[in-house]
Amino acid sequence: MKVKVKAPAKINLSLDVLRRRSDGYHDVSMVMQAVSLYDYVEVEESETGKIEIFCDYPGVPCNEKNIAYKCAAAFFNYTKTENPGIKITIEKTIPTQAGLAGGSADGAAVIVALNKLFNTYLKEDEMCEIGSKIGADIPFCIVGGTRLASGTGTTLKKMVSMPKCHIVICKPDFSVSTAEAYSRIDSAGLSHPEFTSEMVRAIYARDIYMVTSTMLNDFEVALDLDGIKEIKKIMLKEKALGACMSGSGSAVFAVFNNLKKAEKCMKTLSESYDKVFLAEPLKTGCEVTD
Repeated sequence: MKVKVKAPAKINLSLDVLRRRSDGYHDVSMVMQAVSLYDYVEVEESETGKIEIFCDYPGVPCNEKNIAYKCAAAFFNYTKTENPGIKITIEKTIPTQAGLAGGSADGAAVIVALNKLFNTYLKEDEMCEIGSKIGADIPFCIVGGTRLASGTGTTLKKMVSMPKCHIVICKPDFSVSTAEAYSRIDSAGLSHPEFTSEMVRAIYARDIYMVTSTMLNDFEVALDLDGIKEIKKIMLKEKALGACMSGSGSAVFAVFNNLKKAEKCMKTLSESYDKVFLAEPLKTGCEVTD
């Protein structure tokens, strides 16, 4: 038997890094949004007694360093299920090291797939508990939709859905280290009103103009990268309602309320960048496909 899961990417509509904690992690406040840019993860029994990873996307490790591998091991440990051997095949579209939670989405998909494959009947919060031990974005990738995230990013509160819109995502040819991004945050000493509370109000107002005028990412401010500024400049020139970096970067997204304008922006960006995508907001996270 095999199970295939559709795993969506995420963007951060707002991202406030509040403080460094005594355990070395950071408290954050952010609004996360699932979008229709997908990886596909297939899990099947192999009778090898091993966890095997297969993925031909450049730079993705096919060993125990892969988040999907770690999530599989955590699932078997949590459920006390004996691993007969599983083969995990990852078909990637979500760029790596982009702030789009591509690796976390794959890990989340593995947990969802194994829950189905081994009939363990875990509830959503139990699957999130497994994922939270591996990565802060994994619980969100399991549940998806529009969520207010707090703590280290694993405490999630369901919100009303983001207003319908079109989202252009562009990943430049450089990446950003999450550790480096947090280091820059710590040294920058940013101080400003928390934008996430304003974003929550904008979402509940169902006002896409208010949403796009409230987008802010502390990592983008602290890193202050010319490459990010250039992409945003193009997006805004192409009549985006707003543009912002996602996560710790380096992908940038722009929001449009007009499909033709979004498609034109995508075409313009594609002249200079290889990884450009068109997506929409989703109300769901990882889903088993037929």
